[in-house]
Amino acid sequence: MLTRMAYLHAVGLALLALGGWLSLCAADVGDFAPCLNFFYRSWPPKGLSGTPICQRYGNQYHFASLYSRPRRSPRFSAYMFSPPEGKRPPANWMFEPQLANTTADGNMTPFPLGELDPNVVNSQAVQLDYTNSSYTRGHLNPSLHHRTQEDRLSTFTLTNVVPQKFGSNNGPWETLENQVNHTLGSYCLGVAYVVTGVIPYLDNKHWIKGHRVAVPEYMWSAYCCPKYNKSLLNKVNLSKVFPTYAAIGRNDPNSTEEIVPIDKSSHKWFWGYDVRRMPLDTLEMYLKERFGTVISVFYEQCSGVK
Repeated sequence: MLTRMAYLHAVGLALLALGGWLSLCAADVGDFAPCLNFFYRSWPPKGLSGTPICQRYGNQYHFASLYSRPRRSPRFSAYMFSPPEGKRPPANWMFEPQLANTTADGNMTPFPLGELDPNVVNSQAVQLDYTNSSYTRGHLNPSLHHRTQEDRLSTFTLTNVVPQKFGSNNGPWETLENQVNHTLGSYCLGVAYVVTGVIPYLDNKHWIKGHRVAVPEYMWSAYCCPKYNKSLLNKVNLSKVFPTYAAIGRNDPNSTEEIVPIDKSSHKWFWGYDVRRMPLDTLEMYLKERFGTVISVFYEQCSGVK
């Protein structure tokens, strides 16, 4: 039989564990604190507004997203790169229950076969938004950039995707994701941090399904690899792509060419969806011009004292 002291101690431990579990649930939306490890030096990008989401799947955090409730789409997703293994998992799309109800379980949840809670529909994008919309579900954090099955499955949440044209998603942007996969997998010696986001239209008039989900004019991505193989990079002439590199991709073939020029010789299916690779500071210059404020993607541009 437990003594009174032992009993109180056991109750205290149980309450402490319960409190920690409740804190975990409560912090999934609105605070990056539980998932700062997905950012270089635990430093989220500065200058963009939105709702922080610590993306939780199977009671584990897998990446982080800054979500725009008015646009029903993410501003960016941030994650740690790892070389992929195995086949791409099936697209079992999920939603974030805590965007609809702050007391809900924080694990991303598969969409039900039947009727969906109206609070979910009001708070975020749903499957029906993309049906017959002429846009694909464009991952910001792609399944391709992860090793474990759990990490790869966790990317299939609509809080991690934006409306992306087929010509971009299955063309030059896919090529970029594969090149980043090869570059980081081959030459990065430690943890690589990636942030991928969107640049909205200036006129704010491009949406799918009425005024449901905002369509971005451009996609952007940047990585930070603090530790890399310098001698090998010099041999293959890739020294300029470390420790950081970035890119901006077109999501509209009719956009002007000041940010990303069009390759007039590209295949007709992918014409106008070009991707321009650039240094990190050039990306941040374009982000500042479009958002009207200074945007910093990585702490000290990934060159701080480690």
